Amino acid sequence: MKLYDNGVYLVNGSIVEETVADLPVSKKEAAENTIAYGILKEHNLSGNMEKLQIRFDKLTSHDITFVGIIQTARASGLERFPMPYVLTNCHNSLCAVGGTINEDDHMFGLTCAKKYGGVYVPPHQAVIHQFAREMLACGGKMILGSDSHTRYGALGTMAMGEGGPELVKQLLSQTYDINMPQVVAIYLKGEVRPGVGPQDVALAIIGKVFANGYVKNKVMEFVGPGVKNLSADFRIGIDVMTTETTCLSSIWQTDERIEEFYEIHGRKEDYKELTPGEITYYDGCVEIDLSEIKPMIAMPFHPSNTYTIDELNANLDDILADVEKRAQVSLDGKIPFTLRNKVVDGKLYVDQGIIAGCAGGGFENICAAADILRGKSIGADAFTLSVYPASTPIYMELAKNGVLADILACGGVVKTAFCGPCFGAGDTPANNAFSIRHTTRNFPNREGSKIQNGQISSVALMDARSIAATAANKGFLTSAEEYTGGYTGQKYFFDRTIYENRVFDSKGVADPSVEIQFGPNIKDWPKMPPLAGNLLLKVVSEIHDPVTTTDELIPSGETSSYRSNPLGLAEFALSRKDPAYVGRAKEIQKAEKAIEEGTDPVAAVPELSPVLDRIRADFDGAVDDLGIGSTIFAVKPGDGSAREQAASCQKVLGGWANIANEYATKRYRSNLINWGMLPFLIREGELPFKNGDYLFFPEIRKAVEEKQASIKGYTVKEDGMKEFTVTMGDLTEDEREIILKGCLINYNAVK
Repeated sequence: MKLYDNGVYLVNGSIVEETVADLPVSKKEAAENTIAYGILKEHNLSGNMEKLQIRFDKLTSHDITFVGIIQTARASGLERFPMPYVLTNCHNSLCAVGGTINEDDHMFGLTCAKKYGGVYVPPHQAVIHQFAREMLACGGKMILGSDSHTRYGALGTMAMGEGGPELVKQLLSQTYDINMPQVVAIYLKGEVRPGVGPQDVALAIIGKVFANGYVKNKVMEFVGPGVKNLSADFRIGIDVMTTETTCLSSIWQTDERIEEFYEIHGRKEDYKELTPGEITYYDGCVEIDLSEIKPMIAMPFHPSNTYTIDELNANLDDILADVEKRAQVSLDGKIPFTLRNKVVDGKLYVDQGIIAGCAGGGFENICAAADILRGKSIGADAFTLSVYPASTPIYMELAKNGVLADILACGGVVKTAFCGPCFGAGDTPANNAFSIRHTTRNFPNREGSKIQNGQISSVALMDARSIAATAANKGFLTSAEEYTGGYTGQKYFFDRTIYENRVFDSKGVADPSVEIQFGPNIKDWPKMPPLAGNLLLKVVSEIHDPVTTTDELIPSGETSSYRSNPLGLAEFALSRKDPAYVGRAKEIQKAEKAIEEGTDPVAAVPELSPVLDRIRADFDGAVDDLGIGSTIFAVKPGDGSAREQAASCQKVLGGWANIANEYATKRYRSNLINWGMLPFLIREGELPFKNGDYLFFPEIRKAVEEKQASIKGYTVKEDGMKEFTVTMGDLTEDEREIILKGCLINYNAVK
């Protein structure tokens, strides 16, 4: 795999390096020949291709995001969904936590789909992204989803995963505002070898580009002669994992295999041929010879921690020792962790295999796994195997063609469409267990264990084929290349009858007479004040991990049941990373509440007395227009999930800012802004404060209004004020106004 140091041209399908190119068109003209540029241009309302204002064609959300999104939009005057909006129920499907609250959310979704003119997909029918592939994707169109793995580029649809407020903007007929992203060619050549699946290719790419940020916030455009050698399902399996590179979106050239996909799903008219121009410029290029990809494994605790399975098996002790060393960074040394006790007679024993969700639950993955497992036994020891087809139509076809019988006969279990294994709400392993999964992520505790309760288990990501080979070897880690049998290559037949029988589709017709069904856990957002003239922030958490995931900012798993209750969910904020955070944040929040009530903040928080005296001494009158709240420092927060609650929980607890060296993803930074939080940046190595310190930002409102490039802050010390500087990066006019108003809800309430 080769990463080019500079831009490249694609000339009639061949790579020409920018440094040697002598072409009859300018770089600017050639850059406009990317597939991505054409789609973005068709959806841009600004008239300026450097500053995009995008209107999407369709929206999609699942049941741990749509309640908050609709509640936010309702607070801003929502009357009907202005575009197709699909509400799937694939995350809080089990209804196993908190009594009625999950099913209450589902009924909220159904009644909102009726009232506002949307589509409602009941639990266990399909995971969000498979339904979108089957029923929503269209060539040349754009879809915005409130899930980070919203990726349908293989089908010719440019899709993006964002936090809920960005969907709220679309529901209110506003736009998605970004600078024109760079576009990187993912140039595929050659053919994959037997036993190699889409997860193997995806992990190889992630391992190459994540740490260096090669595609961060850029569009990955898949081109090259190797594309035609991949089936639609194979391309989809690679595409969904592009999220783990931190790219903005993805798009693929399309051909007769994608046309066939649409035809199989009864939507041939939605196919569109997409190809780059004869001379196309890309801002970078990842060149991949598919024939060189071998079965891969991403070891705990990140999809980029990649090795070939052969490499791992050949160097078990060294690699497992390195995993343990990395784990102590992720786990803060709070709990013992080892995988070396899983080595039995020189082989790595695995406790669990999972093939599931938007990445693993596709038809071809499961059929290939069944070919490997046919006539075998997974054994009667600790190892278990669970398979979750990604939609009921896939499940039905697997039942008809006998694949389910093969999986059940070997000792595997087949379950309904559910995203739980991907985020910690299903198949949580035993303490100290090791799980291999064809799912999307393997962050710490994302499989459901709780460090705060002394629990730890871990996940490695693998392709369904090697998971099946491991299962056939009764739990000992095995590459699918060791399977020497053939692959049946069953043909897929899509039956949409189940959707016609069970999915509520308003056909875009709203019925205002419908009463929304609320459960007792569904709460409105609390009132949030506008940005004050001056700001005093207490540092209430300090995180020095190289990267902080959204799972660590607000845990997934059973906490997802509280996503409809802002105050209830906030109690879980940072609970896996810094359990004292909530108490510290709530304590300083008492001061802001006192100001709002017109009482003395010092009476609420006595430790403020010398701090305010110090500010008065140096900044006359600043205390008269003062906001008081909390902030956190993290080196690089926001990797992973699009969940807005990673930011909104901080805001609900009185947070006014994050301070970081950089933000891991655009979507986390956008979530901060949409919840009225300042996305401060401070240079690496400069940290003039520590946990528990007070930071004062004089004239912060003026700084935002006047677009100041740098902002002065002060650490309030007994012996004086220690000055430092932060920046915020580019902000659109709307983003500035949202921060000034205090949050997106306030911004829309006065428009």
